[in-house]
Amino acid sequence: MKSIFEESGYNEIKTRIVTLNKDSESQWGKMNIGQMAWHCQGPFNIMLEKEDYKLKPNWLAKVFFKKSLYNDKPWKKGLPTARVLKTKESKDFNTEISKLKPLINESYALKDKTEWTPHPAFGYFTAQQWGQMQYKHLDHHLKQFGA
Repeated sequence: MKSIFEESGYNEIKTRIVTLNKDSESQWGKMNIGQMAWHCQGPFNIMLEKEDYKLKPNWLAKVFFKKSLYNDKPWKKGLPTARVLKTKESKDFNTEISKLKPLINESYALKDKTEWTPHPAFGYFTAQQWGQMQYKHLDHHLKQFGA
């Protein structure tokens, strides 16, 4: 599984992101491009402890979903999104992508960090799992918009 903490995964994500623009259309799901760029900030904000989304521990999610966050199996199109990471508001793509890019860069800069705060809903992840999860989430949404 690729990782945002590996140079190749990080560079690939950065290259794919620049192919997006405000007119990029979703190939599935309900989000538009601005909402997706806003949504993708959430997992980074959680990992970097920048935002408290009031997520609660969820043993069902830990048992049935946690491993799918960082394994090689692609996520299905149209998977439900955590309520706190959804928005019905219109979001400006350029504004939101300009917030997302530094989060990706900041995360990559921490690639050698070994101790991470537990995820509020899923609990502990290793550094490898955090990196794989971030890559997989971005990959899923970049594919959603053809990148």
